[in-house]
Formats: sequence, structure tokens, C-alpha cells
Amino acid sequence: HMNHPIHFVSLGPGDPELITLKGLKTLQKADIIYCPATQGKHGIISRATDILKAIEVDESLIHPFILPMSKERTDALNAYNKLFLDAQAEYLKGKQIVIVAEGDAGFYSSIQYVYDKFEETGIPVDRIAGIPAFIAAGAISGLHIVKQEEKLVVLPGIVTAEELDSLLTSGHVVVIMKLSQCTDEIHRFMQANRQHEFHYYENVGTLSELHETDKRSILNRTFPYFSLMIIQPHII
Repeated sequence: HMNHPIHFVSLGPGDPELITLKGLKTLQKADIIYCPATQGKHGIISRATDILKAIEVDESLIHPFILPMSKERTDALNAYNKLFLDAQAEYLKGKQIVIVAEGDAGFYSSIQYVYDKFEETGIPVDRIAGIPAFIAAGAISGLHIVKQEEKLVVLPGIVTAEELDSLLTSGHVVVIMKLSQCTDEIHRFMQANRQHEFHYYENVGTLSELHETDKRSILNRTFPYFSLMIIQPHII
């Protein structure tokens, strides 16, 4: 009974219907589903749990694990170590374990740390692919993200206006994730380079999703955690 792996299931960006059939079938066979959550002012907040409820996963199987909001890596590692030990103990009892992640579990996803720990321990793991937010963003807005010979670069929210300039002037389409970390630099770049096409997204795949292309509107927004931008180059 020990040979079934621990499954890491990617939930996609937020729309419950954007989970794969393979992901859904794996969840339906689980004995325990570990689910990321954060501690909010009014209790536990978990987008992942909301997705699971929407696809009618048995709620009694859902075990939230609280991830700290702080940037402090040690806090997150402590939470992941606890998850690893809990899941390992249940696995050794012969349970079918699933650990879920939003987006794709191998794309800017800190859950990889736990995946690696199981591998090091010799416990079999497998990961089910999911749709990353920028792919869903292109779909909701009818945007052809890259075409023909174009190159795509995906950046986390540590980016300078100069870096953006050098990428866009050399013909790259740029995706920026975690915009809230680089608001000033993006504003600086947009004000100086109005020729490019800016596609701004918030909460892709949820009821409050937003797609905005008007530069003034984008500059007036506060970028929340779940925001991203796709910039397409227009060389003058």
C-alpha cells in the first residue's frame, strides 16, 4: 500500500473550472487534502479551499496549513516543515495524500520545498500540472500573448524600469508577476514609455477579475497581491 505517491495537485489561477480533469480525479481519490491558507483578521482565508469547495470536494478531507504573510523565509520554512511531517505521518499510515497549490505547483511556487523534501526522504511524489495565471489572463482578454518569432520573459516583482526597457526594445513580451513588489518601477517605466501595450490584470479567474489597458487607469490603481501585467512591445 506504500507505493502510491503523494500527489501535488495544481489548482490553476482561481476559476474552479480551470483545474485539469487529472487534478480533479486525483482530489476525488484523496483521503487527506492539505491546503494553503493564511490567518486573516476575521479567521482563516484560503483561495485554495474556496476552489475545492466549488468543485464539491468533501470538506472533511481538507486540512488547511497556515502560511505566514511575512517575507521572512524561516517562518514559511517552519510551516512547510510541519506540513512535511504531518503528511509523512499520514502517508506512513497508508493514506492517499494530496497537497494542493494555486496556479501551477512548479511555477513560482514555494510548495516545491516540500516536494523536494519528500524526494530526499525517498517517498514517491508526483505533480499534476496547472494553468498559470498569465495564461488564464491571456484567455480572459482574448490576448495572443506571443506570436510567431516573439520571445516571452516572465519576471517576478523584482524589476527595474531599465530592465523592462532593455527587454521590450529587444522585442520581448514581458509578463510581470507579483506587481505589488515593484509598483514604483512600473509607474516610472509606463510614464516614460507610453508606446508599448500594457495589459493589467487583477484576480484572474475570480468574480472580481479585472483587465485594464488604459494607461491612466492602471497608473491610478494600487496593485494588490493577485495582480499581473503583460506588456507587448511597440517599437517606434
